[in-house]
Amino acid sequence: MSLRYALLALLTAQPMTGYDLAKAFHVSVGHVWHAPDSQIYPELKRMVADGVIEGEAVAWGPKSTKTRYSISAAGIEAFTRWLDEPVEYPYDRDPAHLRAAYFEWADPDSARARLREHIVHYTERRAQWQGQLDAIRDRTHPILARRIQTDTRHSAEAIAAFKEFTYEGFVERADQEIAWARRGLALVDALQPGGAEPDRG
Repeated sequence: MSLRYALLALLTAQPMTGYDLAKAFHVSVGHVWHAPDSQIYPELKRMVADGVIEGEAVAWGPKSTKTRYSISAAGIEAFTRWLDEPVEYPYDRDPAHLRAAYFEWADPDSARARLREHIVHYTERRAQWQGQLDAIRDRTHPILARRIQTDTRHSAEAIAAFKEFTYEGFVERADQEIAWARRGLALVDALQPGGAEPDRG
C-alpha cells in the first residue's frame, strides 16, 4: 500500500495528470519507493474509487482530454494517519549479500566480478541520490520548489530539511555498500588468490 501514499505525497504539492504523476514519481519518490507505470495508473483509479483523490477532465490538445488528479480532504487525512503509523519493515531479500556469504564456493574471478558489479551499481545509485540531494539543497528541484510555493501548512525550512535528511541517508548507504564491496575484494585476494591478478581498485 505504500505506492498509494507515495502518490498522495506527490499530490500534496499540486494537482497532476496521470502522465505528470508518473513522470514526477520516477524523479522524486521513485527513489524511495519503486513502482512501474503499470502499477501507478491502476492505483490512481482505485484511489479515486476510495475517495482519497479526485479526478477532473482537463483539455489536452484541440480535441482530447486527460484526467487531472488532486488530493481530497479524505486523502489528506489518510496520508497524515499513515505517517503516524509504525513502519512495517519487510524481511530482507539481498541477493548480493546472500551470495557473498558463500564466496568460498565461488571461482575467485566470479566473486570479484560480483563485487565489482556491486560497486558499479551503488556508484550509479549514489550519483542519482547525490543529484537529488544537490537539487534539494539549492532549491532547484522542481517538485520541491512547487511544494515550497504552494504549501501553506509548513515552513520552507522543514519541507526541504526532511527531504535533505532522507537523501543524505541514501548517499551514506551507497558509500557503505561500496566500502563493503571493496573490503570483499580484498578478502577474496587474501583468501582465494587464484584466478586473475588480485584487484587493486
